[in-house]
Amino acid sequence: MAATVGRLLRTSVRVAAGGLKVAAACQHGVGGAARVLSAPVLQKSFFSTGSSRWAAAVTQPAPGFKATAVHNGEFKDLSLADFKGKYLVLFFYPLDFTFVCPTEIISFSDKAKEFHDVNCEVVGVSVDSHFTHLAWINTPRKVQITLTIRRDCSACVDEYVCQRLLLTFQAGGLGNIHIPLLSDLNKQISRDYGVLLDGPGIALRGLFIIDPNGVVKHMSVNDLPVGRSVEETLRLVKAFQFVETHGEVCPASWTPKSPTVSISGKTADPYST
Repeated sequence: MAATVGRLLRTSVRVAAGGLKVAAACQHGVGGAARVLSAPVLQKSFFSTGSSRWAAAVTQPAPGFKATAVHNGEFKDLSLADFKGKYLVLFFYPLDFTFVCPTEIISFSDKAKEFHDVNCEVVGVSVDSHFTHLAWINTPRKVQITLTIRRDCSACVDEYVCQRLLLTFQAGGLGNIHIPLLSDLNKQISRDYGVLLDGPGIALRGLFIIDPNGVVKHMSVNDLPVGRSVEETLRLVKAFQFVETHGEVCPASWTPKSPTVSISGKTADPYST
């Protein structure tokens, strides 16, 4: 969000009774004149990074996409329509072969079965090609090397005394993972979801929970250095599903074992609305 607002160059914002007025500082000959922006224009200004389409917004249909992914070692075309009838966690990350990104991807992969158990799929997206995704997946997470040390020992029965050391190195790869990685090489998906940093041409750490009808239920965007919580993402999916099934609302820090809040008006629960 901070990066997006920052790209509204030299623009001062003030709230007025008739709407939100934006005064541009001598751009395109405006010379400081104010104009009133409607809500749709505001949404596009503040949540889009240059796409001609609308950026994703909670309660609105998720932007469609279709691109090539790598899943189970194979190339496969994926689209938003493929996930109709299921929940989808769509998470963007900056680049393959980096540092924070593999920790997130591996964490989501390790929890893939738990997401599947609640009718939810997880898809990672970056601006890398599907060939780069495959190369990263084919690179192991760790490499082990056995080092044998030999030295002369005249006092020993054997001619040499051997010592073997098992050394483990981080190889920087993903290894086998259980979620697809989608290629956004032309950066259109990142633009449509409002997470593209135009300058470096990479995506912020955006995460979107999309319901079985293709509607965005949750969105969050982290700056590049900080990863996300897979446990919290799974909790949110379960919370939205619970509300959909039971018609009750979930208070702060809700978990499946926590009490919920009735909004029927037939309860004296102090949390009810």
